[in-house]
Amino acid sequence: MTEIPASLAGMRVDRAVATLTGLSRSEVARLLERRQVRIGGVAASSAHRRVAVGETIEIDLAAPGPEVQRAIEPEEIDLRVVYEDDALVVVDKPAGLVVHPGAGHEQGTLVAGLLARCPDIADAARRGELDPLRPGLVHRLDKDTSGLLVVARTEQARAALAAQLADRSMGRTYRALSLGTIPEDSGVVEAPVGRSSRDPTLMAVTASGRPARTRYEVLRRYGRPIDSTLLSVQLDTGRTHQIRVHLAAVGHPLLGDARYGGRRRELPLARTFLHAERLRLVHPASGEPLELVSPLPPELAEVLERLS
Repeated sequence: MTEIPASLAGMRVDRAVATLTGLSRSEVARLLERRQVRIGGVAASSAHRRVAVGETIEIDLAAPGPEVQRAIEPEEIDLRVVYEDDALVVVDKPAGLVVHPGAGHEQGTLVAGLLARCPDIADAARRGELDPLRPGLVHRLDKDTSGLLVVARTEQARAALAAQLADRSMGRTYRALSLGTIPEDSGVVEAPVGRSSRDPTLMAVTASGRPARTRYEVLRRYGRPIDSTLLSVQLDTGRTHQIRVHLAAVGHPLLGDARYGGRRRELPLARTFLHAERLRLVHPASGEPLELVSPLPPELAEVLERLS
């Protein structure tokens, strides 16, 4: 346990941990994800939290204990795998399936199903070659978002795919239905995204957030039963809830998104209208381009049939 010195006062917790330990940003991020950094005895869940003089900080550098291993024990879960080889797996995730264990979702996750299907991923996690909390995950999808998700089977593949995300060479295209009429045929929303100061379970456009950029193209506009706009959306960055937050911030929340103002009685939908329909990447082993497409789920296709 260490007291925060004056030299670190006001610094973001991730930078403070990096300064105190000499760890890299990615290593610090993993500590925060595993809740291995505590300030005043409370786990720091956000890298953006600022530290103050005299606060106590505890940094657990040990590997996650048995309780973490139990949280992601393999489970037989029906997963729709659309591509698989020795380096990676691509899953077409249904809405409602949580990707990895977290508060209130310790079992029945996509990760648990992958560990059962791919014992080599579980073995790599046990050896510490892959993050035991998020083994092989390169990006994530929200619980109520469906579509394509790539998972690495080796650390080499994970690092290569993560690099493609970082340099924006990995393409991720989403189909989304936003409320209201968007007049421009295409556009860009560029605004930092971070934790909401009003509700820490929500994200928001905030000056203290991380840079985020979302590009969209209008596919069709509807006027009945409500004004709405069908979009093709591409992510240039991958912040939590980014598409949902950006479109809500410009007055066009996604249909069905109760957290960000997208519920409408005229057109009820039990999930968010957001689907990861296309994934483009360079295969980390062969170097060949790989492109996969996921059809729109029936519940979303039915919504479009009701619009005119």
